Amino acid sequence: MYQFLTGPALWATFIIFGAGLIVRIANLWRLSRKKDRVIYNHADFAWGFKSILHWILPWASAGMRRQPVFTLMVFAFHISLLAVPLFLCAHNILWDEAIGISLWSMPDLWADVMSVVLIVSVIFLVVRRLVRKEVRILTGTWDYMLLAFTALPFLTGFLAYHQFGPYEAMMIAHVLSGELLLILIPFTKLGHMILFFFTRAFIGFEMGGRRGARSW
Repeated sequence: MYQFLTGPALWATFIIFGAGLIVRIANLWRLSRKKDRVIYNHADFAWGFKSILHWILPWASAGMRRQPVFTLMVFAFHISLLAVPLFLCAHNILWDEAIGISLWSMPDLWADVMSVVLIVSVIFLVVRRLVRKEVRILTGTWDYMLLAFTALPFLTGFLAYHQFGPYEAMMIAHVLSGELLLILIPFTKLGHMILFFFTRAFIGFEMGGRRGARSW
């Protein structure tokens, strides 16, 4: 089972992930050209870049400064979410064996800390959705499930590394949950990992290129 998941199933996952994102971006671009064509008339890439920049830097926008704790947790979540899969030593060993390419590898202690930070961040985001009325009314069951799917690869990876529970079963759960997460990204709200940049750029076009006003 493990060999299948780290072999054919893994490559199928990457194909679905990549093709799904390309198709989704193409469909949204086509829809925007059809329904919001006017936005391209005042596209200003300087404003688009500034809009993106002010939303990827911590506390660079007024909205983030009004919610400093939430901003801290969101950035801790996203940094951990990207850094651990990309720079975990064990992952890079697998990439090196498969295609002869690997990235810089972080110490295992850093990966441990970041995994715990991500799980804590997910708990924080769940609690926030439950206790903040303005967020709760916009949250459905699927939103909680997506947070769970996001945390599961990190939780199972942490447990497998520290050999809590049956190691083989935990590793299978780790790989399977990681592949499921990648497959879900193009077809759910998790697609904002790519769509965020288009959205922020378009908002920059609208606010800056058309109105001469900041969007941050």
